[in-house]
Amino acid sequence: MTHSAYVFDAYGTLFDVHAAVRRHAERVGPDYVRFSEMWRAKQLEYSWVRALMGAYADFWQLTEEALDHCLDRMPSIDRGLRADLLKAYWVLDCYPEVPAVLRGLKARGARIAILSNGSPSMLAAAVKNAALDAVIDDVFSVDDLRTYKTAPQVYDLVATSYRVYPSAVSFQSSNRWDIAGAKKFGFRTVWINRTGMPDEYRDLPPDLILPSLDSLPEHA
Repeated sequence: MTHSAYVFDAYGTLFDVHAAVRRHAERVGPDYVRFSEMWRAKQLEYSWVRALMGAYADFWQLTEEALDHCLDRMPSIDRGLRADLLKAYWVLDCYPEVPAVLRGLKARGARIAILSNGSPSMLAAAVKNAALDAVIDDVFSVDDLRTYKTAPQVYDLVATSYRVYPSAVSFQSSNRWDIAGAKKFGFRTVWINRTGMPDEYRDLPPDLILPSLDSLPEHA
């Protein structure tokens, strides 16, 4: 293997961020897809704005604040769903291919890790719920640095901890902006483009684009 560590973004890459709303789709109503997309967009927007301001709040607080904003924006949705939606976010489904892919890479002798904006408690719950705790070696959270991706020091958490050059790390994310940040830092980058989005940040291209994690072991 040419890479000693395979590091994965969590939300959208390993775990389906829209699973929480989808679980309650009937109660949310016909706009559940738009509602879920808005929740995710605001969650990320808040992380970037707070990172730029140097006013850190952990990802769970941002998740709650983003949901409250969406409920205010879409008053037709019952606010009584708030608690259930937040509870569902702690047990997001992982994508079907994830367990087998991670086990396969680990069997080859690679380190397997998560590098995420998520708070430690959120990530621990997601990993446990998906029964990935036996295959993931390390979970790196931005909470240790009190800032968010795409700050270079976030990606350096992995390189410093593993005492490797960035080029020894293969980083997988479904978020194109995250891939750009990791590429700038020096990681080998694999964009998991699950939804067929057009490319951007063309000056920081991914090393590989895949529609899912299924074929990642073939390119290891």
